[in-house]
Amino acid sequence: MNFKNAKTRMLHLDLKGCIYLNHFSHQQVVADIFKMVSRLGDGVFWYVMLATVWIVQGMSYSVQIVYVLLGGSVGTTIYKLLKKKTVRPRPYQVHQVIRLGERPLDHFSFPSGHTLHAVMATTVLGYIQPMLLVLMLPFTLLVALSRMILGLHYPSDVAVGAAIGAAVGAVIILCAPLLGLIL
Repeated sequence: MNFKNAKTRMLHLDLKGCIYLNHFSHQQVVADIFKMVSRLGDGVFWYVMLATVWIVQGMSYSVQIVYVLLGGSVGTTIYKLLKKKTVRPRPYQVHQVIRLGERPLDHFSFPSGHTLHAVMATTVLGYIQPMLLVLMLPFTLLVALSRMILGLHYPSDVAVGAAIGAAVGAVIILCAPLLGLIL
């Protein structure tokens, strides 16, 4: 199989996965739940988790919270650069069978910024305060699913967003001791 055929096959599978997941949004209850998850994933949930770490760990963890915020800034920079370079249209813009379930925060699809930030925050905050993983892991999965169910992203957008988020989170955790700021 040559590269062109492999790429065509990958795009076909990506669209098929998107259509399958988006079909769940046709049930209003499901659409409403995932709209709420997506909105909480805009930042509210993560700010509550940051505040929880601060309350549980105390003021001595202020530096670690700054690291999470720095990671969010790095993640935002990466995904905005990628979106400008790839200019991949969102699924609902290209395929009429895909129903838009929520207004997008920006114009392009690749990668998923919501998923990137969810994975990055879960990685770092989970390292700082593992007990929060009970809440953050399921919520992160729901955020990732919400982006596809609501017709905003293809599965590959979400997968790459998750990979970037995990990488940024890992770099934050690995670099903190080098700077004398142990997480």
